Amino acid sequence: MASISEEIKNHGKHDDHHDDHHHEEHFVSKYIFSQDHKMIGKQFLITAVFMGVIAMLLSILFRLQLAWPGESFETLSFFLGEKWAPEGVLSEDMYLGLVTIHGTIMVFFLLTGGLSGTFSNLLIPLQLGARDMASGFLNMLSYWFFFLSSVLMVVSMFVHTGPAMAGWTIYPPLSALPQAISGSGLGMTLWLFSMAIFIAGSLLGSLNYIVTVFNLRTVGMKMTRMPLTIWAFFVTAILGVLSFPVLLSAALLLIMDRMAGTSFYLSDIIVQGEMLTNHGGSVLLFEHLFWFLGHPEVYIVLLPALGLSSEIIATNSRKPIFGYRAMIASILAIGFLSFIVWGHHMFVTGMNPFLGSVFVFTTLLIAIPSAIKVFNYLTTLWRGSIIFTPAMLFAIALVSTFITGGVTGIILADSALDIAIHDTYFVVAHFHIVMGMSAVFGMFAGVYHWFPKMYGKMLNTRLGYVHFWLTLIGAYGVFFPMHFVGIAGAPRRYYNYSVYEEFDTNSLDMMMDLNVIITGFAIMAALAQLIFLFNFFYSIYRGPKAPQNPWNSTTLEWTTPVEHIHGNWPGDLPTVHRWPYDYSKPGSDVDFIPQNVPLAEGEEEH
Repeated sequence: MASISEEIKNHGKHDDHHDDHHHEEHFVSKYIFSQDHKMIGKQFLITAVFMGVIAMLLSILFRLQLAWPGESFETLSFFLGEKWAPEGVLSEDMYLGLVTIHGTIMVFFLLTGGLSGTFSNLLIPLQLGARDMASGFLNMLSYWFFFLSSVLMVVSMFVHTGPAMAGWTIYPPLSALPQAISGSGLGMTLWLFSMAIFIAGSLLGSLNYIVTVFNLRTVGMKMTRMPLTIWAFFVTAILGVLSFPVLLSAALLLIMDRMAGTSFYLSDIIVQGEMLTNHGGSVLLFEHLFWFLGHPEVYIVLLPALGLSSEIIATNSRKPIFGYRAMIASILAIGFLSFIVWGHHMFVTGMNPFLGSVFVFTTLLIAIPSAIKVFNYLTTLWRGSIIFTPAMLFAIALVSTFITGGVTGIILADSALDIAIHDTYFVVAHFHIVMGMSAVFGMFAGVYHWFPKMYGKMLNTRLGYVHFWLTLIGAYGVFFPMHFVGIAGAPRRYYNYSVYEEFDTNSLDMMMDLNVIITGFAIMAALAQLIFLFNFFYSIYRGPKAPQNPWNSTTLEWTTPVEHIHGNWPGDLPTVHRWPYDYSKPGSDVDFIPQNVPLAEGEEEH
């Protein structure tokens, strides 16, 4: 014990010197090129929110076209100009461009950067009892790579030939041939370089998170005492390290096909009557590479949201999380299984039926750990003394959308059913609910819960309630009806469904009516985010000062001072004596016991 305490004291002395050095920071080194994990987390959050607003605006613009095809809107001309919206009517090419950039920003820049970038940076050192990340410099680089890739993605929308127009999955040959469509030119090149830089930043961040979890846990913080948030961030980082390089290789090969005359993805193609010289390539190679990242990416987005919700649900139920070890096992199982299910995106590619059945099996198998998480959330809520904070409402909504989207996921996992509704709006509805809504709700829950730790201020609770209910109603109003549009046969990414007039006017009428309803709910949900943005930025400057532990939580981040200091704790690092969920413990006269409180005589850990 003496050697451990001596090590802690020496660590504290070393960090005191480090602290003095950082007191001399200037504006640029403190707020811009910061190496403090808390500031970097806030940088990720603000950048992701800005990108999310752009993606939300793009979705409203193309929803106007879907609801009222061919009608003139001054809004479209205002945002897109006469080139892409002549006389207020959206052009076919730009419709594809809007869909492409919307999907790309949402999946990578809002949900990946906004969840992993923000909360991994904020919470991993704080909840593990560390002074900072393993490498502050690499952490800073990871943000600036993310910022640079965000700038490139936004700039790609303003080039003369338009943004990338091949969907967020950028399948060749459309993305591989600059002459195929206007958006296959410079806009696509910028898209590819933006994603390459994004992946480099993600890898730097993920490696930092993994090393920090392994090496910088404070005394007593065993792996089995880590909060579920840290387990989720840890497994997410491993998924990123293993899967993102595959997308990088796919993008680099695509760049070579575009610029160096190679034929990795191209073969026997005629463009505008001209036979290209490319031979031997395969579009399916790109699909395999893309979806080998693409499906782990679903859980790179979802796992952090589920981890945040685990913490919030336990805290606001005033109960220990049910089945802590089963929750860890389910996170690990989801992480492993996410790598062997990518083929369910490719059932219609002529895949061998036996191989398809293997992917059906693994895809259905991943429902088991997902169900474990849902049942454990429900059991934690059962008979709890629930406090309905805005964060808690969003966490419960995440459980709701995870169930709703998971049910349709079972349908799409079956190859026989998937072939019938593949690439329809049914698929769009499914992944927006199970991944988009769930992850966004998890992100909102995290912001409402940890805002006091990020900014030392409290958000307005009443505005939070209004924001929650409008968002929940608006989001379900958008994506639930899309299932019926998909079952009616509406393919995704179609600019206009008037061609259906010759086939089935009843289905067409239903599609058009539902598209008007969906667009109305989309506008409502978008306006609701203005309430959140006002609450967020107003509270940073004018919100009431936060107490040190506003939610009476047990984890270590709430033992740090409200005022941010470099190194997190002013003296020695805390020592951990118990697991992170000692709420309403039998025999205790207090409602919660923080992790750094020693066990009483005769007390069992849990």
